Amino acid sequence: MKQARFTEKQIVDILAQAARGDMTARDVRNLHGISEQTFYRWKRKYGDMGTSEVKRLRELESENARLKRLLAERDLEIDAIRDVLRGR
Repeated sequence: MKQARFTEKQIVDILAQAARGDMTARDVRNLHGISEQTFYRWKRKYGDMGTSEVKRLRELESENARLKRLLAERDLEIDAIRDVLRGR
């Protein structure tokens, strides 16, 4: 998995800097070297969240991915058992 270039705190700070209105969104993007697409993706995903909320969101996404893998493995096992039982 690709390592993030910015931490959750940095992302929240960048979005807050743009929201304060001291600088335009373009100036903030240029200052931090991020693309327009990245900026607006962060804004859509993180919105007005604080650092702790963003961290919790990442933890929940990670847990959700783990649970999806477990469910997929269980479904494969069930399909294999059904195939064996049909073969008898």
